[in-house]
Amino acid sequence: MPKKAKAAGSRKEEGPVPCKQMKVEAAGGPSALNFESPSSLFESLISPINTETFFKEFWEQKPLLIRRDDPALATYYGSLFKLTDLKSLCSQGMYYGRDVNVCRCVSGKKKVLNKDGKAHFLQLRKDFDQKRATIQFHQPQRFKDELWRIQEKLECYFGSLVGSNVYITPAGSQGLPPHYDDVEVFILQLEGEKHWRLYHPTVPLAREYSVEAEGRLGRPVHEFTLKPGDLLYFPRGTIHQADTPVGLAHSTHVTLSTYQNNSWGDFLLDTISGLVFDTAKEDVELRGGIPRQLLLVESTAVATRRLSGFLRMLADRLEGTKELLSSDMKKDFIMHRLPPYSAGDGVELSTPGGKLPRLDSVVRLQFKDHIVLTVLPDQDQSDEAQEKMVYIYHSLKNRRETHMMGNEEETESHGLRFPWSHLDALKQIWNSSAISVKDLKLTTDEEKENLMSGTQHLWKKVSHRGCLRDGEKPELEGGKNSVFTWKD
Repeated sequence: MPKKAKAAGSRKEEGPVPCKQMKVEAAGGPSALNFESPSSLFESLISPINTETFFKEFWEQKPLLIRRDDPALATYYGSLFKLTDLKSLCSQGMYYGRDVNVCRCVSGKKKVLNKDGKAHFLQLRKDFDQKRATIQFHQPQRFKDELWRIQEKLECYFGSLVGSNVYITPAGSQGLPPHYDDVEVFILQLEGEKHWRLYHPTVPLAREYSVEAEGRLGRPVHEFTLKPGDLLYFPRGTIHQADTPVGLAHSTHVTLSTYQNNSWGDFLLDTISGLVFDTAKEDVELRGGIPRQLLLVESTAVATRRLSGFLRMLADRLEGTKELLSSDMKKDFIMHRLPPYSAGDGVELSTPGGKLPRLDSVVRLQFKDHIVLTVLPDQDQSDEAQEKMVYIYHSLKNRRETHMMGNEEETESHGLRFPWSHLDALKQIWNSSAISVKDLKLTTDEEKENLMSGTQHLWKKVSHRGCLRDGEKPELEGGKNSVFTWKD
């Protein structure tokens, strides 16, 4: 929600980092984030900076500090995670390494103080108090509903995974050495104060995490102290370190991170294979064999020139392509992201008595932010006979408990598969707020009703390997986790 901005630089310890001061109007009531939509959530998160300014001047370019003179927002931030929350969380079965790390920065290096097995609150508190260790809690959105609510909306907003870590550091201590990350970072200060130093990137928009030797850092370009309710953003590659000042209470902050492996380079790698696959069907030169023993020798000038020619030809073809044969990034995102936020026992979608839509029904797509529509070769056919199929993947059945935890063996994608001939009809549903089944662009009324009916020859569940399982009930059949709703 909009706030009055106050002139930056009102506190002497602030460095040259761009800073905005936010103050609550006396009659404005308590401050809170706006969850009406993904865009309104992000707007309220970075208020009073507007999103146009943020993406034009700061995103992937330079840090932004937003100070808040807002007791209500500070209280709200403090409710997201507290040191005392660890007691109840440990009672649920937290493990060192997986859920919790205990560490301290000693002589510019990270010293890990983890025990084996389950983490017990009394031991964590002992290491915290006596060894001045930082407690790092991984992916708290798995357990804290309000962080789930925030991160689910941010994943809709960015179209990218959003993870989080909580750092709880005692006074006079530092948990991590100077380093940079491969993610865009938003810091929310929850409890106490944290002193930050930021340095120019040695690798702008870095693609990997790296520790930096203190002797190479030089002077920080930004230095300031965050207080509850404050927000700090900095791009991936920004070298940073933080400590809790001596003589103060402990500090708790949460780091929200996004845009890992989400660059143009990643997208190019994801799309080029599909483009080559399509083009090779029509271009005999691409189907020709490479020279004998090319794989046994260094690349030759002839091979390089040939590849350059193919790339120019693919670039020309790409200019006129409407449907990019690309799905890995889309599928990975939808498969690993958070399910829609629900304050109850999971996502419950209303359907009229579990009935199937008829020809005169009006249908609409639910949870569009949690669904991707993509085109892929049919994975049930051999390479020689593969035809394009339309896939809809959704995250309605994803497990919050495994979000960002790397449990690949426990992860499967949920989705639906359609013949290529249904693409236009699916796009109608995708692009309409509501549409009558009889108006779908399909040849016969039977096809229109079959599209809605969930018959097994159209609707199948997709396993985590992208193959299709037969004999499983589709999500469309009404009740929980339905992709569509309708009215007669």
